[in-house]
Amino acid sequence: MSLHLTDRARGAEPSAARLRKPSWRDPRLLLGILLVLGSVAGVVTLVDSADRTTEVYAVSHDVPPGTPLRAGDLLAVPVRLGNAEELYLPVASGIPENSVAGAALRKGELVARSSLVEPDQLDRKPVGLRIEDPLPASTEAGSRVDIWAAMPNARNGFAEPKQLIESAEISELTVTESALGATRSTELLVLVDDSDLPLLLSALSNQAKITVVHNPTPGP
Repeated sequence: MSLHLTDRARGAEPSAARLRKPSWRDPRLLLGILLVLGSVAGVVTLVDSADRTTEVYAVSHDVPPGTPLRAGDLLAVPVRLGNAEELYLPVASGIPENSVAGAALRKGELVARSSLVEPDQLDRKPVGLRIEDPLPASTEAGSRVDIWAAMPNARNGFAEPKQLIESAEISELTVTESALGATRSTELLVLVDDSDLPLLLSALSNQAKITVVHNPTPGP
């Protein structure tokens, strides 16, 4: 009797599900492996890129806009640029032929590819001015000035000054003094838009008295 019940009980138990070992042909397993490998490769590439140094050009001294670049103007420096590497001028490529500074390049800064242009692409031209009136001590290359001109009149004097150019950028500034320090003048190289050039050059050719006023407002 007990044996019969045991057999019935065994027949009533469901068969236990067996776990199958994963197969190499399982697409889910292959996909997981590929994702892991891809992630590892991406991390290795990123670390390698961040750690790699590239020699690019830096400016050895201030270079005014419109100045042709020569080997003596530049230094080779190793830097880690990562994804920004394409933005700067690599030493391996050399200096582009017939290139000039499209903007004022400051000593020590890296040379961006965009800062070099062909001469006919310059939209601002450097113009030299000699100023007798002193400028604020804080005025330097990169500062902005308004340019005023007073034209000569028939009484050997000058007419009322008028503003010719607003917020022109200074690319070079040199202060000179006489031997005894009796006179002091400032020589400026200012960047003038092509549209403003005729007005300023006309004033200079007519012996106008030029005055510049420091303009602390950021330029365009």
